[in-house]
Amino acid sequence: MRSMTGYGTAAAPLAEGQVIIELKAVNHRFLDIRVRAPTELSDHSAALEQIIRSRVLRGRIEATVKLEGMNCQPRLDIERAASAYAQLCAVRDRVRPEEPLPLTILNCVPDLFTRIQDFDPVAASNAVETACTQACEELSTMRQREGAALKRELTRLIEEIRAHEAKIRGQVPQILNRYRNRLQERVRTWLPELDIKLDPGRLEQELALFADRSDVAEELQRLHSHGEQFLELIETESAPVGRKLEFLTQEMAREANTLGSKCPDTLITPSVIAIKASVERIREQVQNIL
Repeated sequence: MRSMTGYGTAAAPLAEGQVIIELKAVNHRFLDIRVRAPTELSDHSAALEQIIRSRVLRGRIEATVKLEGMNCQPRLDIERAASAYAQLCAVRDRVRPEEPLPLTILNCVPDLFTRIQDFDPVAASNAVETACTQACEELSTMRQREGAALKRELTRLIEEIRAHEAKIRGQVPQILNRYRNRLQERVRTWLPELDIKLDPGRLEQELALFADRSDVAEELQRLHSHGEQFLELIETESAPVGRKLEFLTQEMAREANTLGSKCPDTLITPSVIAIKASVERIREQVQNIL
């Protein structure tokens, strides 16, 4: 089991410097790759994205490409600067025609200066591929470490749910006795005042109906079964399991809600609330699982 959160970085030599690629991954329903590369390597962005797609299955990946050690002289994009200044002058003429417009205003325009260096295309392609492949491997290693930590936490939460399941099973017989005692107390209190005689079988019939309505054995069994499947899935080493875990978490939440509605006795209410809280924490965690 692997997390979708991770970080990887690697470098490869190019000319007199090196290419550095950083990969940052966070959770996402699908695979969303965003590449930021300098102008000198912008032609290699598509190849870099393809390498990532071949090694990463899911998550939002921010890939940043940097050049270090390059002795590149900055060059002014004269056409871009002239166009930007002309447009700023047009705005000035419409708003405040008499206002002087110094050239220093171009400092606010981004990307007027570029650092251009010609690389051998094959060497650049090889450097990008090498750095990206190594960064992906480092990202995968970190995702595995994060996945191991998530596995420990999720296992602990499932064990908490199991403990409350067992507690509820032990309390179910007490709930029926508590209901019987409440009915008998009401009979003793109300019927003499109303001068009504109660058929002894009527009380037992009411108890039977209550026992049937509040029977939560099936819900507890399904909740336990979902927990078993959950634990089996988080043992998976390589295949993506995040979406399956999300489905099982939804089912566990459904069973916990049914427990509370079918048997609203205060005796088991704390355990039901604790189960719901654990399921909610599980839901938050599985969103980060690949």
